[in-house]
Amino acid sequence: MKDRVAERVRDAAPEGAGARVEMLQGENAQLQHAVRSHAVVDQAIGVLLAVGRLTPDEGWNVLREVSQRKNIKLHHLAELIIGWARTRSLCDEVRSELDRQLALHGRPLDTDA
Repeated sequence: MKDRVAERVRDAAPEGAGARVEMLQGENAQLQHAVRSHAVVDQAIGVLLAVGRLTPDEGWNVLREVSQRKNIKLHHLAELIIGWARTRSLCDEVRSELDRQLALHGRPLDTDA
């Protein structure tokens, strides 16, 4: 349906506008993907806040550090962490780095901070 609407807009548009419509559709698709990706990253940070008793900035730092140290795209790591919250299953390599980063950035469970 979106394709038919786009075709009609292109056909009705003045010369050269079709390329502009296509460019704007591409930008729109990229922005939609970025919004979905951002939501997944935010959810993963939320998991880290709960598990590690972190601030949002600390949660972001943990996620970023694990991503960089394990060479995993941030979005993919965020999906893994969300899955881990549900299943308690995470590959050993990622889990050990996550534990290390939580220890560096987190707080002991017996404090009030």
